[in-house]
Amino acid sequence: MAEKPHLNLIFIGHIDHGKSTTVGRLLYETKAVTEQDLKKLKEEVVKYNRPTFEFAFVMDQLKEERERGITIDIMHRDFQTPKYYFTIIDAPGHRDFVKNMITGASQADAAVLVVSCPDGIQSQTREHAYLAKVLGISQLIVGLNKMDAAGFDQAKFNDQKAQVSELLKTVGYDLSKITFIPYSALEGSNVAAKSDKMPWYTGPTLLGALDTLTVPNKPLDKPLRLPVQDVYSIAGFGTVPVGRVETGVMKPGEQIIIMPSGVKTEVRSIEQHHQQLQKAEPGDNVGFNIKGVDKKDIRRGDVIGPVTSPPTVAAEFTAQIVVINHPTAIAPGYTPVFHIHTMQIACTIVEIAEKKDPKTGQTLQKNPEFIKNGDIAVVKIKPSKPICIEKFQEFPQLGRFAIRDMGQTVAAGVVLDIKKAQ
Repeated sequence: MAEKPHLNLIFIGHIDHGKSTTVGRLLYETKAVTEQDLKKLKEEVVKYNRPTFEFAFVMDQLKEERERGITIDIMHRDFQTPKYYFTIIDAPGHRDFVKNMITGASQADAAVLVVSCPDGIQSQTREHAYLAKVLGISQLIVGLNKMDAAGFDQAKFNDQKAQVSELLKTVGYDLSKITFIPYSALEGSNVAAKSDKMPWYTGPTLLGALDTLTVPNKPLDKPLRLPVQDVYSIAGFGTVPVGRVETGVMKPGEQIIIMPSGVKTEVRSIEQHHQQLQKAEPGDNVGFNIKGVDKKDIRRGDVIGPVTSPPTVAAEFTAQIVVINHPTAIAPGYTPVFHIHTMQIACTIVEIAEKKDPKTGQTLQKNPEFIKNGDIAVVKIKPSKPICIEKFQEFPQLGRFAIRDMGQTVAAGVVLDIKKAQ
């Protein structure tokens, strides 16, 4: 049997809007979770005194999460639809954990934005929608969950759909490409099977909508770029970096360079889910064994490329940013934390070159003293040390970033130009 095309899927949205329950229900409906698993979880639910949480518990496997009832880390689970093979990247909704969500979203091919129909848009609904767009997720499905709590009411659905549409339009999504689905994860209505409680809804189920997604074109023709996520030292095996191929192809025997350090080495072998690969392509999360490199010489945020086309190392860069959520204003000298592919680093905004009109892209003001929420600006940025980053036009996967401060995403942007480190 030919293998189905693969997609990475992320579930985003506000805490308690039912992301984990939705994921658990999907896994159950697609037989990725058995009746037996569910029975065990139901016993757990009683133990932790959290009724109706059994589906959420499928993803929230850490004991601490079960006790607190929130999702902390990113879990990966697989399931299949008639058309595709999906890996779910479950992103936390709790605001402390947006850092993990940024790592997760940068790996996703598509997102399901879960919004509780009774509660509507909340702070994280807004933040996650902006992040999904900036992090390059162009395919979005909106799931209006908890329709049971909204009495399966068409008017309530239409009202929330209108509000979410307005938000997504502001963020820059093309509404003609977005499906809105009313469902109840708890009852399973309209998740895998059509619900008789919503005769007014004629669109696809949540599962059906997933099969309308498309597999993005793989940037195979570009040079290899693999941002390092983790590095392991395995006895008798050596140093094994782990990460996702963003562009190009990696093969055993290939000569590679680790930037920004400039260490050169050879790929000995590549592994995914404990299987040896003859090549790794964009979208593959892999571990690879490298020759003669000590674990301390490679770290998270480094980028691997071919010796013939090394990843770019920037001393400074120019970017276009949108201010999403800053309590006051951003002025030159501001030094928040930038999340760029797998790296987190303090960077200083050294200059605000211009403020742009969000609708036309025309310059509104040269060298403004500050920028505030809703503003789009071109800024010069100096990282605290040279970092691997690429122009958005050349390698979008490595040319976008989120800016975080005070436990929230304050801005997001894309790299326009780079001043290379000497």
